[in-house]
Amino acid sequence: MMSSEAVGVVPQNHLSYVKGATDVPLSDFTVPQLLADTAGKYPERSAVVFREQSVRWTWREFIAHVDTFAAGLLALGLKKGDRLGIWSPNRVEWLVTQFATARVGIVLVNINPAYRLAELEYALNKVGCKAIVAAEKFKSSRYLDMLTTLAPELATCAPGELHAQKLPALRTVIRMGEDSTPGMFNYGDVVALGREADILALDAMTTTLGAHEPINIQFTSGTTGNPKGATLTHHNIVNNGRFIAMAMKFSEHDSLCIPVPFYHCFGMVLAVLASVSTGATMVFPGEAFDPVATMQAVNEERCSALHGVPTMFIAQLDHADFHKYDFASLRTGIMAGSPCPIETMKRVINEMHMSEITIAYGMTETSPVSFQTTTTDPLEKRVTTVGRVQPHLEVKLVDAAGEIVPVGEKGELCTKGYSVMLGYWDDAPRTHDAIRDGWMHTGDLATLDEEGYCNIVGRVKDMLIRGGENIYPREIEEFLFRHPKVQAVQVFGVPDSKYGEEVCAWIVLKPGQTATDDEIRDFCKDQIAHYKIPRYIRFVDEMPMTVTGKVQKFVMRAAMVDELGLTEARTA
Repeated sequence: MMSSEAVGVVPQNHLSYVKGATDVPLSDFTVPQLLADTAGKYPERSAVVFREQSVRWTWREFIAHVDTFAAGLLALGLKKGDRLGIWSPNRVEWLVTQFATARVGIVLVNINPAYRLAELEYALNKVGCKAIVAAEKFKSSRYLDMLTTLAPELATCAPGELHAQKLPALRTVIRMGEDSTPGMFNYGDVVALGREADILALDAMTTTLGAHEPINIQFTSGTTGNPKGATLTHHNIVNNGRFIAMAMKFSEHDSLCIPVPFYHCFGMVLAVLASVSTGATMVFPGEAFDPVATMQAVNEERCSALHGVPTMFIAQLDHADFHKYDFASLRTGIMAGSPCPIETMKRVINEMHMSEITIAYGMTETSPVSFQTTTTDPLEKRVTTVGRVQPHLEVKLVDAAGEIVPVGEKGELCTKGYSVMLGYWDDAPRTHDAIRDGWMHTGDLATLDEEGYCNIVGRVKDMLIRGGENIYPREIEEFLFRHPKVQAVQVFGVPDSKYGEEVCAWIVLKPGQTATDDEIRDFCKDQIAHYKIPRYIRFVDEMPMTVTGKVQKFVMRAAMVDELGLTEARTA
């Protein structure tokens, strides 16, 4: 007999169309209202733990830090609707900035910590960032040096009065850390700017915010050139965070270990907003994923949940010291970001005590989650599918003609409902191409079974996913075309046991030219993110083509799989 919660989420008339449950109403809370509601309910419960920065805050302390920084942003002259970029690994300042900007309606622009000069310049200018909050550095990324390279005017301008030729909209740079840099405010300076009057004015400002107004821009790589700024509202991300938490049966008694990055919706929505919607404690092991730091955090903080992409779980399971840590406190969490190997799921359940782990599927443009397994789904469904449709969403799988395909057949996955973004910032053509009659066309190929469980089986577009990072070959191809020796280039993904997929480039050089793999990689270094730089490079005389002149990437991929002796893991 069908359970009551399954009614409506199973296909009808054997067609691949499902509609999520509506018994729990959508929330009209804005992001600051969500935080205030939780802080009001659980003021003295643990809210935030940043182990690397020795920060431990209750909900009362957390919201006070948010308000102080929000008041400082107002004192700098920032206002509702302005765009503020955040460029940093996982630090407490990132978390505070996320909620401080939302408190007054400043649109937060997530900038990938792996971005280099060309990508940073494009992102800041595309959305007209008036301010940016940046870490000093992380690993090989020297953020402040890159900003100074793009805006040498920082060396002589007063903080908050930047007028840079290459970054015309940018006025204010706020740097993290204790050191001083010419032309920049320190994060602590902005905190200190917040006057009592500004703090008292925050509530009145928050009441002017609308749930359907933009509050966040997240860049996604483009299939045709430059990244696109997916523009999300309070309504989008607040409700997605709520329903994600419900699928995990989250409450204020849970504690979530978060090694996934803030800049990505996995960290910002699936982790942070899901926790804030319930009062669960957020535990951050460090600035970026490290298997030992993550296992220590779970063990010492007694976390009940853990998020990660498959690569992260594999790194922990295969670590030599895995057996030294106690995972008995774990119950649930999410594995998402890239296809999840079935055998890895089984090991996480059996060896990491995560009997109620869930799988989630979505895309940035849908806030992001559209499908998720639940803690009570049968084990086989939780390790082989991405679950069933989330509440208040509709999904259909369509063929090339736009017709809904029968159950069990492959079709492009299209999503409709509260989660669909407003559009791509200042890019009407690509918005209209992606959203048609309210339906977000994902480009992913999927199947639905008779019970409504979804399986992602491929991609209409040739996007590849490396360790949870979406990579669109066209973007890398267009960059490599700038190399003076390159005549033609095709980029595609090949299987990889660690990252799921790796980047491969086939290059035809101009007549009379020679080049090496390292020469191509050096050309990419510091210009595009490290994960986009091809691991495999082959110089060829010509590309395999169809009789009509279309490049056959599947032929190239098969040739590389054979040459390198690669195998593809079974996934959900």
